Amino acid sequence: MKRLLKVTAMTGLLTLIKMAVGFVIVKVVAVYTGPTGMAMLGQVQSMVSSLNGLINSPAGNGVVRFTAENKEYGFDACSPWWRASVQWVLIIATIGIPVGLLLSDRIATWLFQDSKLAWVVMVTVCVLPLSAIGTLCNSVINGQQLYRRYVSLGMLSVLISSGVMLTMITLYNIQGALLAAAIQSALIGVVMLIANLRQPWLKVCYWWGDTDSQTRKVIGGYMLMAVTSALTIPVSLILVRSVLIDQVGWDATGQWQAVWKISEVYLSVITMALGTYYLPRLSSLIGVDAIVGEIHKTARIIIPIVTTMALGVYLLRDVAISLLFTEEFRSARDLFAIQLTGDVVKIASWLYAYPMISRGATKWFMGTEIVFSTLFVFFSYVFVSYSGLKGVPLAYLVNYSICFIFIFLNVKKFAR
Repeated sequence: MKRLLKVTAMTGLLTLIKMAVGFVIVKVVAVYTGPTGMAMLGQVQSMVSSLNGLINSPAGNGVVRFTAENKEYGFDACSPWWRASVQWVLIIATIGIPVGLLLSDRIATWLFQDSKLAWVVMVTVCVLPLSAIGTLCNSVINGQQLYRRYVSLGMLSVLISSGVMLTMITLYNIQGALLAAAIQSALIGVVMLIANLRQPWLKVCYWWGDTDSQTRKVIGGYMLMAVTSALTIPVSLILVRSVLIDQVGWDATGQWQAVWKISEVYLSVITMALGTYYLPRLSSLIGVDAIVGEIHKTARIIIPIVTTMALGVYLLRDVAISLLFTEEFRSARDLFAIQLTGDVVKIASWLYAYPMISRGATKWFMGTEIVFSTLFVFFSYVFVSYSGLKGVPLAYLVNYSICFIFIFLNVKKFAR
């Protein structure tokens, strides 16, 4: 547990930098574009998350797991998994980039109700391979549990990519914000590649060559899980925003997006620590009892931390709105209580769901992601019809409460 706290503190430093830069970006977007621009930026970020999730799907958790399991035996032992992930990335890019370019008009119309913004989709699609490179580098560093390097390179990437984003927003207003959101992950990929060029594991022989079908199949299972997340979570957010836009308008949707963004940023302190420490740790354990015991111990530390953070955000919500946004966002204060309660339940459900990833429980993971993302959209539609803008945070809380109960009752089944 001392190591978890140490990693949380280290990744917390990185997250504080991300939070600070993220809040500056949010403030600039709020000032230059208002609630409508905030809602549009949210749509772009969901699209980017979804497309990046697709291209990064073979490069994430599977690479972390098998690098962590094989690092003691040298890079040659890790190489088959790395090669398999690169092969899957190339297949996805070969299919995904042409399809994305062909459908750019339709995607832009769906997201923004304006086909003239198809260029945003086209730029996002074209730079996807750079995003995958960054994820592969991060996954190898994470799998080797080189936390200091992971954090320091993360800081460098954030500062450079965010600096470019701020410059674009101030120079080109909403157009610059949309373009910056489209290329941010690619910029991080470029930084990661340059920073790791001289690392001993970044040799062509480890990444390019033959690998067996079983290895490709196992990485393919992790790819399916990541693709499911990429197609469910961001798409569900896009659909929820569409519900809000239809029923309460762009302005009100921007109010909710502001609260969602605050939740997203402060929770990244926890989610980054879990991704950096928790996944490799669970991957190294053998037996259901050991895994469940680790979850319980971690939960006793993480849940009080999240609860304290959520309470702090609630008490400082007026200050947050004044600092991060403008007076146009003042009515967003009424959405915080339910949203922040949902955040705590969400992290609790994630803690108990992580064995799905560490043990490669593909069917369990895909099933829960699809069901609960669909329920979030359904609950949002129903609750917004009755409660207006407050319906979305309520749907978020109800959905994750049901999700937590389901996962808690079944954790031993997918932790095998």
